[in-house]
Amino acid sequence: MHTKSILILLLIIALGACTEKQQSTQTPWGDTFGTDTTTSQTFSLRDIQESGEMVVLTISGPDTYYEYRGKQLGTQYLMCEKFAQKIGVSLRVDICRSVDEMVKKFESGDADMIVYPIPTSTKGIIPCGYSTDQGKLSWAVRDDNTELADSIKNWYKPEIAANVKREERELFSIQSIHRHVYAPMLNTQAGIISNYDHLFKRYAPIARWDWRLLAAQCYQESCFDPKAYSWAGAKGLMQIMPETAKHLGLAESDVYEPELNIYAAARYINELNTRFMDIRNPEERKFFILASYNGGFFHIRDAMALAKKNGKNPYKWVHVAEYVLKLSTPEYYNDPVVKYGYMRGSETANYVSAIYSRWQKYRGIRNTATIIPTDDIPTIYEPHKASKKHRFKLKNVKDN
Repeated sequence: MHTKSILILLLIIALGACTEKQQSTQTPWGDTFGTDTTTSQTFSLRDIQESGEMVVLTISGPDTYYEYRGKQLGTQYLMCEKFAQKIGVSLRVDICRSVDEMVKKFESGDADMIVYPIPTSTKGIIPCGYSTDQGKLSWAVRDDNTELADSIKNWYKPEIAANVKREERELFSIQSIHRHVYAPMLNTQAGIISNYDHLFKRYAPIARWDWRLLAAQCYQESCFDPKAYSWAGAKGLMQIMPETAKHLGLAESDVYEPELNIYAAARYINELNTRFMDIRNPEERKFFILASYNGGFFHIRDAMALAKKNGKNPYKWVHVAEYVLKLSTPEYYNDPVVKYGYMRGSETANYVSAIYSRWQKYRGIRNTATIIPTDDIPTIYEPHKASKKHRFKLKNVKDN
């Protein structure tokens, strides 16, 4: 009994010593345990450079930040990226839903900078860098981070914004895609589409597609040029993105090899097929797979969520395509059900429509109905369901 009492007493003493030590001990990273000491959460310019990363807050939008084929874009993001490159760090983006959310996160020390024009009268900030509304709205850093603010002020010039906007326009021009344009049909009478028909036939079963659909997609991607490449980094016949190639195990040295490129694309299409198994109709599923190949899986899921919220069928492309287009407008890409923000919806909708139309022609279906947009927002919908804002007309397209 005496021995047991001694052991209990020793345990109490040990626990007290641990508590006392915890109150005065810091981890190797500087975190203090067991105290109420408040430390500044602001990272100075030197701290940011030593960490190698700058964290910024913004809101999704075409002028601010969005993702396109695995690339981070948006005029303001690209400007900030140039500043990050100047100070020798990478950029990490935290997307917020509103200015209020952004300011609260900033006050909590969750980021180094706000890359979105907020009111310059906002408490606790130093306005610096890009500004709008005659200087009433500006990027910002914390009011105790004068070193970072001064660095941004010394770097930023109005012509930087103009240059970045011009560069962005050039990215989406046809000149940014390097390819030789071959005929969409090599021999109509013989039914020969391209020099790669044998490869489409060999690997289409992996994609679970008609080989002519794979050919139609290939023409849309590269015009059958195996050496095609784009500014976004997409390469080869099926315009495989670098991250996708890495994911599929396609070596960079093999990305321009026609057979390996088509094989990789077929495996990726099969992968997307499995991710859309909730769309039970396999013919409908093809539209969603094509849209994801071009615009990204998560953006298409966002459009499906919007369709469902608005009483449409989220498993029918003609309904979901409407919201693919609407994801380019703030009312929709800021909707609470949308998780991945703005997307270039018109490009994706047209991509799907063009491939489907060409596939029909490859199958020998003449006078295929395709949809020609008549306003700034292209659509591919049924005439009786189109709103005044989204009008279009049908045009018969005959084989050449």
